[in-house]
Amino acid sequence: MGENEASLPNTSLQGKKMAYQKVNADQRAPGHSQYLDNDDLQATALDLEWDMEKELEEPGFDQFRLDRAENQNLENSETADLNLDSIQPATSPKGRFQRLQEESEYVTRYTRSAPKSNPCNFCRLSKMLCTAIILFIFGILIGYYAHKNCPSNATSSGTLDLQLYQEIIKTIQAEDIKNSFRNLIQLYKSEDDVEISKKIKTHWTSLGLEDVQFVNYSVLLSLPGPSPSSVTLSGSGQCFHPNGQPCSEEARKHGSQDLLYSYAAYSAKGTLEGEVIDVGYGKADDLKRIKKMKNTTNQIALLKLGKLPLLYKLSLLEKAGFGGVLLYIDPCDLPKTTNLSYDTFMVSLNPGGDPSTPGYPSVDGSFRQNRSDLTSLLVQPISASLVAKLISSPQDRTKNGVCSPLELPNNEERIVNMQVQTVTKFKTVTNVVGYLKGLTSPDRYVIVGSHHHTAYSYNGQEWASSTAIITAFIRALMLRVKRGWRPDRTIVFCSWGGTTFGNIGSYEWGEEFKKVLQRNVVAYVSLHSPIRGNSSLYSVSSPSLQQLVAEKSNFNCSRRAHCPGTNVSSVQIRGDADYFINHLGVPTVQFAYEDIKALQSPSFLSEALFLKRATKIEEMDPFFNLHETITKLSGEVILQIANEPVLPFNALDIALEVQNNLKGDQLNPHQLLALASRLRESAQVFQSDEMRPANDPKERAPIRVRMLNDILQDMEKSFLVEQVPPGFYRNILYHVDEKTSQFSILLEALEHCKSLPSNKTLQEALSEVLNSINSAQVYFKAGLDVFENVLVGKN
Repeated sequence: MGENEASLPNTSLQGKKMAYQKVNADQRAPGHSQYLDNDDLQATALDLEWDMEKELEEPGFDQFRLDRAENQNLENSETADLNLDSIQPATSPKGRFQRLQEESEYVTRYTRSAPKSNPCNFCRLSKMLCTAIILFIFGILIGYYAHKNCPSNATSSGTLDLQLYQEIIKTIQAEDIKNSFRNLIQLYKSEDDVEISKKIKTHWTSLGLEDVQFVNYSVLLSLPGPSPSSVTLSGSGQCFHPNGQPCSEEARKHGSQDLLYSYAAYSAKGTLEGEVIDVGYGKADDLKRIKKMKNTTNQIALLKLGKLPLLYKLSLLEKAGFGGVLLYIDPCDLPKTTNLSYDTFMVSLNPGGDPSTPGYPSVDGSFRQNRSDLTSLLVQPISASLVAKLISSPQDRTKNGVCSPLELPNNEERIVNMQVQTVTKFKTVTNVVGYLKGLTSPDRYVIVGSHHHTAYSYNGQEWASSTAIITAFIRALMLRVKRGWRPDRTIVFCSWGGTTFGNIGSYEWGEEFKKVLQRNVVAYVSLHSPIRGNSSLYSVSSPSLQQLVAEKSNFNCSRRAHCPGTNVSSVQIRGDADYFINHLGVPTVQFAYEDIKALQSPSFLSEALFLKRATKIEEMDPFFNLHETITKLSGEVILQIANEPVLPFNALDIALEVQNNLKGDQLNPHQLLALASRLRESAQVFQSDEMRPANDPKERAPIRVRMLNDILQDMEKSFLVEQVPPGFYRNILYHVDEKTSQFSILLEALEHCKSLPSNKTLQEALSEVLNSINSAQVYFKAGLDVFENVLVGKN
């Protein structure tokens, strides 16, 4: 894939373009305006005069070849042995240009009549010289008024692109998205994920998308056991299911899906009896305090979800010696309008991909490791109502409008027996992948990712929103493609499978095609879980894309009657963008709607997948206007990245983000601050000397644009580090939440060092950050050197 070359432009069109360039003797790129600016007028007229003199002096011309004209135009060699065709002067310079452009046979062959006898040469020369002077003056006047009254080609091209984008975007309609969503939901009720994948493939193919294919992987899934898990109070013998309801034989034999799917995928399984120890959110300083007070070996931690990645907190609990975890969400961390006291949820403890093939794809012949349990802890998600029963607390803990968090009193002891049942099986996960080949840069990919329902997982509807949105954009795009247009770069549409188990489908696909993707992917646009609320547009993007995202969000905001302030940040997000951000360093963007109160809650609550909460998509967006907005915003970003000659990335914003991450932090030694300053200087020079000219069509050279884009698409790779705590992003440009702006690995290392006798962990983290900043600075400097060498070589 991506290896097919773009089709060549029409030969006659090339001939017309080169004819225009030859007469001008100009070195500009083909996109240069036909209306010359004032500084160019004299040079143009001199070129005309020089051409006419050559016509008079030379006795004749042989055939004209396109490739020789191209070489002449690029090398600007006035001493080359050119074979030019006969060109009769027209009445004006502009008329002459028009004639050459309109002459379809210009690139083939012209013959020149035999020259007149020598006695007439002087007379002919005098006449032609007078004509040239008149044409010179007349050309200046025409050129001046043409330039004054007509827009430049740059403006024209930009306007045409904008009109094209709007033409595509305006065909996206909420009603189409709603119908697609409802069809997908109905399909889920009757068929499994294999049939859903087939329907998606068939639908995309019917819309005209090219080369739509299945990519299947046999992977190890962690599934619920045959009966629900349970928690039993040792003192009273009371047994409860995860939702807080008493155990019963009927429930055990015929456990509902809600009970079965309240589990932690890839948790250890078995039975454990121990004391319940309240560890709050599981921060390092909390655990340090608790270990001084109690023996935590083989005990059961009562852990709140949120504030830090779950995998990180579980790793701390493992080190502290705990044997089990009862995981819950405190009602005080949720919006007041949301009542989830009795709701159960699922979490995945898989950092990404097939656990049996870590770091390599699950293709035929791959070695399968025995990794059914990814933690030694028995982890069981439970509802807030069950927590209230365990700590003997009233369920309504709101007084005078203030919510009291759930806490186990320090002077009370609770002994419980927890039983976790899960099974692991090899199942097939299917990705649906379709391509729209680019016209001029088919080997550069913009990946657009959604996900579909995977059998054996919870029955939420987020996947239907995601799939309906990507399908709506494909429909709008292909309507324009059928009329002859194509983007410059290839757009790859992916519907991932296995997302709820740890982004398995996207990881396996990324691992299989890693070498190709490292070289070719320029951006990833995520459509994961686009509708989580209905009050605030929430955008996550790489630092290099934040200006583009803010521009699109603000423009969309200006078109709506009621539009709350948009929020753009670089924070860790859930979904299939994970592999592309953390293993490929690909610039990424995601638009979603959230509830404002949910945004104010602790981060990482979205790691919980609620069975009932996810079924309210149509309640949150009954007319699917929010779906339409997400589709249009994402579509505009996709089109601009896929079609702009220069990738719309901002190098300086990365340097500014690095400086902001170090600002006001007493940790950072002088070396880090000095390196960050040099990085900013290099990025400023790079943006001023290379990006500015490339964005001006008058100064744009195709070979330099390609070199520039190669540098832009790899900017974030410098910030991928090898060693990070579990659950943290390897791409250190992303934060764990919006409340802190420092590098996450530095904050975690500082927190971790409080419980250790040495600061080795902190020094290692500082070294990782320092090397990343230095690598980025060297990268930009090397890019500048390459451009300078190319320029010197041409001169």
